Amino acid sequence: MNSLQKPVIVPDNPRFSSGPCAKRPGWSLAALEKALTGRSHRAREPLNRIQEVIARTREVLGLPEDFRVGIVPASDTGAVEMALWSLLGARGVDFLTWENFGEQWVIDGESQLRPLDYRIIRAPYGELPDLRQADPSRDCVFVWNGTTSGVRLPDGDWISSSREGLTICDATSGVLAHEMPWDKLDVVTYSWQKVMGGEAGFGMLLLGPRAAERLESFTPPWPIPKLFRMAKGQKILEDIFRGKTINTISMLAVEDALDALRWIENIGGGKAMIARAEANFSVVDAWVAKTPWVEFLARDPATRSRTSLCLSLTEDWFTSIDEKARWAIVDSLTQLLEQEGAALDIATHRAALPGLRIWCGGTVEQRDLAMLLPWLDWAWAEMRDKHGV
Repeated sequence: MNSLQKPVIVPDNPRFSSGPCAKRPGWSLAALEKALTGRSHRAREPLNRIQEVIARTREVLGLPEDFRVGIVPASDTGAVEMALWSLLGARGVDFLTWENFGEQWVIDGESQLRPLDYRIIRAPYGELPDLRQADPSRDCVFVWNGTTSGVRLPDGDWISSSREGLTICDATSGVLAHEMPWDKLDVVTYSWQKVMGGEAGFGMLLLGPRAAERLESFTPPWPIPKLFRMAKGQKILEDIFRGKTINTISMLAVEDALDALRWIENIGGGKAMIARAEANFSVVDAWVAKTPWVEFLARDPATRSRTSLCLSLTEDWFTSIDEKARWAIVDSLTQLLEQEGAALDIATHRAALPGLRIWCGGTVEQRDLAMLLPWLDWAWAEMRDKHGV
C-alpha cells in the first residue's frame, strides 16, 4: 500500500507543458478583446500592432540597436529554416547537436542543402558536445537550450569574438529565461509559444549585422522557397523587419503576444523573467536533491535548463525493464496526475528517454511548482504499488 498521504491541494495552474507553455498569470480570453480581427494585417492600425510587437520585443530582450527583428511564419522552425536556407553555403558549417531539435537542423545539412561543407559535432542526451571543436572560421548552428534534453549552454564564452563564421542560434526555450550574449550571436530564433506563453504558429527572427552583411554579399547555390527568402538580388527584404509579414498573420495571435510582452514589462522586463525562471528552477532543484527516484538528465549542474527540466526515473525496478514498458509507466503516471488535476503534459518528449519534463519558465508560478512536487511523490508511490515494488 502507498504509505504517502494523497495531497489535498492541487496547483492553481497545472499547465507545465514545454510547448505550448503556460500563459502569464491571470490570463483570460478578455486579454484578446481588442484584437483587430477581420482586418487586413497590412492596414495601418493592424500594422501598428505588429510593429508594436517588434518594438516591445526589442525592449524586453535588450537587443543591440543594430539587430533587425522580424515576425515570420511556421514558428521557431520556420525562423531557423529561413536562416539556414538563406545564409548557409558561403563557408563550411558546424552543427552542434545534443537533442532532438538540434538533430532536425542536421537533416538540412546532411540531405537538403547541397552542396554544403558540413561537420556534425554531437553529444548524447544529458551532455553537451565538446564546444572547443567548433571552428570560428566556419558557420555554427546550435540550440541554446535543448528542450527535449534539459541541457543548455551555460554561456557564450566558447564563441570567438573574432569569429569569421556566423553563429545561428535556435533559442526557442532559451530567451527570456537565460542570459543571451548578443555580441556573440548573429542570428537568434524563437517562438511566442515558449517562454512568453503565447499562441503558436509564428516565429521571431533576430538578425545581427554580420548576418545582414552575409545576405547582401552572398547568394546560396540552392533554390530558396518563398517562405524562406530574406533577400532579393542581394538586397535584404526590409519589409520583413518592418512588420510587413511574409504571409497573413493572425491578429488574435498578435494581440496575445502584445499581452504577454506588456506583462513582462510590468514585472520588470527580461531580467525579471530570467529571475522568475531561476527561482522556479530552484524549487525543483531542491526537490530532486532529496528525492531518490529522480535525477536531472543534464549531468553537469552548470548545463541544466531553467525552462525545460528533464528528469530521469532512476529506481532499479524501472530502469531494468524495456523502453516500451517504461513508456507505459510514464503514461500511466502522467494520466494519473492529469486525472487528479495536478499536472498536465509532463512526460518527456518521445524522442528522449522515458521520464518527466517540467516547464519552469517565467509564466509559471513558483507556488504552483511547490504544490506539484508532493503530487509527484505520491503518484510515483502509486506506480510502485501497482507494479508490486
